[in-house]
Amino acid sequence: MSLTEQFQTITGRTGAAFAAFWAGFTRRWRESRLFKVLAVLVAAGLLLFVGGYAWLGTGLPSADRLLTYQPALPTMVRGADGEIVNSYARERRVQLRYVDFPKQLQDAFLSAEDKTFWSHGGVDVGGLAGAVVDYVSKLGSGERAKGGSTITQQVAKNILVGDEYSVTRKLKEMILAQRIEGVLTKEQILELYLNEIPLGRQSFGVQAAARAYFDKDVNELDLHETAFLAILPKAPERYGRARYRDMAIERRNYVLDQMVDNGWASRAEADAAKAMPLGLVERRREGYDPAGGYFIEEVRRRLLDAYGEKAEDGPNSVYAGGLWVRTSLDMEMQHAARKALRAGLMRYHGTRGWTGPIAKIDMDQNWQTQLIVSNLAVDYQDWRVGVVTERSGSDARIGFSDGETFPLGNLPDALKAGDVIVASPDGSGWRVRTIPEVSGGLVVQNPQTGRVLAMQGGFDSRLGSFNRATQAERQPGSTIKPFVYATGLDQGMTPATLVTDGPFCVYQGARLGEKCFRNFGGTRGAGEQTMRWGLEQSRNLMTVHIANDSGMNNVIGTFERVGIGSYDPYLAFALGAGDTTVLQMVNAYSALANHGRQYQASVIDYVQDKNGKVIWRADKRRCARCNQDEWDGKSMPRLAEGGKQVMDAGTAYQVVHMLEGVVQRGTATRLRDLGLPLFGKTGTTSGPTNAWFMGGSADLVAGVYLGFDTPRNLGGWVQGGNTAAPIVKQLIQDTKARWPTTPVQAPDGIRMVRIDRRSGKRVFEGWPSLTEYTPATIWEAFKPDTEPRRSLDRQTLEEKRMAALAAIRAARAESRAAISNDTVGIDDTFLEDQGGIY
Repeated sequence: MSLTEQFQTITGRTGAAFAAFWAGFTRRWRESRLFKVLAVLVAAGLLLFVGGYAWLGTGLPSADRLLTYQPALPTMVRGADGEIVNSYARERRVQLRYVDFPKQLQDAFLSAEDKTFWSHGGVDVGGLAGAVVDYVSKLGSGERAKGGSTITQQVAKNILVGDEYSVTRKLKEMILAQRIEGVLTKEQILELYLNEIPLGRQSFGVQAAARAYFDKDVNELDLHETAFLAILPKAPERYGRARYRDMAIERRNYVLDQMVDNGWASRAEADAAKAMPLGLVERRREGYDPAGGYFIEEVRRRLLDAYGEKAEDGPNSVYAGGLWVRTSLDMEMQHAARKALRAGLMRYHGTRGWTGPIAKIDMDQNWQTQLIVSNLAVDYQDWRVGVVTERSGSDARIGFSDGETFPLGNLPDALKAGDVIVASPDGSGWRVRTIPEVSGGLVVQNPQTGRVLAMQGGFDSRLGSFNRATQAERQPGSTIKPFVYATGLDQGMTPATLVTDGPFCVYQGARLGEKCFRNFGGTRGAGEQTMRWGLEQSRNLMTVHIANDSGMNNVIGTFERVGIGSYDPYLAFALGAGDTTVLQMVNAYSALANHGRQYQASVIDYVQDKNGKVIWRADKRRCARCNQDEWDGKSMPRLAEGGKQVMDAGTAYQVVHMLEGVVQRGTATRLRDLGLPLFGKTGTTSGPTNAWFMGGSADLVAGVYLGFDTPRNLGGWVQGGNTAAPIVKQLIQDTKARWPTTPVQAPDGIRMVRIDRRSGKRVFEGWPSLTEYTPATIWEAFKPDTEPRRSLDRQTLEEKRMAALAAIRAARAESRAAISNDTVGIDDTFLEDQGGIY
């Protein structure tokens, strides 16, 4: 039979069947009133269904969106060694590919949620019918009916339509599920589901949940653990709690039985899994090292400024964009910085006693909840943050975030219930401890790249996020003087130039009157001294003379070029009266250490988007020929030098060379016994309200200040040398292997000349001592043609003349013995007549 004949036969049979149906329908329509009513109701129902389907389906989001769906992902932060050091997340999310999900895990979820997943078209008719019956039976009871949703429907709910409890939402969910099945493969649907399903403990997706509940990756889970995760979609915030343990075990065992019934686990495996406890780990934060808290928060601030916070702010937002951030954080250096600053703060605090609570809690409300949401914590020895729950005379109790309370001792008189404090274990109870009221900031930087390796902005970042290394603007005091001296060197002075250490007064106008400067501690001037001596001894009067002679506009220009700050041209700013930050000062000193070339201080090396593409980098240099597939026969490409030349290289080295003298015999001799070629400068502001130290080496520069957040007098004994310098000293001691053993190298053009250290005059005899800290003769650094010229005083001239005469007389005596008496004589008065030696 031909194809045409087959078609005609099928058409004829179809027509005959329809004719027979229509004849029967019209006959019953005429004969039966009941049939007529039923037919009208069926037709009306069909029209209503088609109309409702069209109405609900019209406004639904397109299932095609799932092809390019990008979930909100946290930003992951790596340290300088590439290890993850933190994340910025409000939800736990980890995206995996379908092939990364173990089959046992897939089977557990399918057994619990959708055992016909691989065969249905988006809606399980049997499950839907059961859900409808359950819904009708619970109408008016206030109970929520079971869902009856397939995994595909749950994907539609979680990603596209939301979690509204209504029949309308369920119908939309069914429509979308069928559309999704037409767009995505089963594997793609299951991948979306296992990555997006909310599972409690702020976890979305099975990998995040495996970490939250068992501290394992999905490929490390045992059968009983996968079965537990599979029960969570039904009640994610219930089954993970201790009081619902029995309910969770019952539901877990049900899932194990379902896996056996489906042929996805053996009875022996299921029975062994049922015998296991839940084995949940305690709810806790990610176990990141808290030592880098201030550094990590500084990175977060910079990312928020660049990319925004939420998904609405752009595709690379901090809390939704899934960024990967490589930072310059060096955890070894960071630990040392935190330890050193804390030791300095505790050393200053000494026995000053309790300084008050770190926060207060309303004891009329749930104190445990308030303590938890405060996010206050401390990572110091065995101390913990708690709240005083009771205080009656000499008795008190302290409560912690886990709800436990203990007796509390060592009670200050001012301690009250509701005070949030720190305490340490003491026998069967706890004792009150004190966070120092004084604070400060510490920064360590690589001057050759600008990368900040460590940053500590207070005692503990979890007691407060205010970063005193970057946000506290303080007067730098004498640490600013090297840049005044640098200006003098640029204006023609040398380290050997004599400067008056004497009274200096200046008329500042009718309103301000006359201003007279003085040295630290009110010490009197020492007359004319070398510039080097003035910097080593931090003489205010000499600094003011240099600033005045160099021109304050020029001094202010130097401050601006190195990034310290922008100030008016008043002489007080030459002594550190203007505000700046530790980070700005460290970066300025880095320019000195790097021959005047300065890099922008950076805490981020580069940022990658969720797909691995680099979208920002600190080093913006380009190398057009670096990625060639084949050698083009030309010389190897070279990257251009980075950074910006903000100071003459010779000037920078001269300042560093003088600052080495500050460590050897000046105000920072506390660092001398480290045995390293260090340079540095102390600073103490009026009051004193701040104590500073800045310094380092060719490879590392560190800076610190110590003071109260609301500036007030630290005590008359406080100086940068005895309070701030020991902090940096401890930092260097704890990381000594990282610090170079060779000094900063002199740049081209610098001439090292022997100089009398006190007079600044050139020395032609004798050599600088390699063992003395205060030798009479030193090597001094000079720019070309600026070193002191050869000159001799009268006494030296007479000594040289007599020595020359003696040599001539000796030579003549020898000559007389060897030659005849008629030899021509030598005029003994020649040198004297000529008036000098040539």
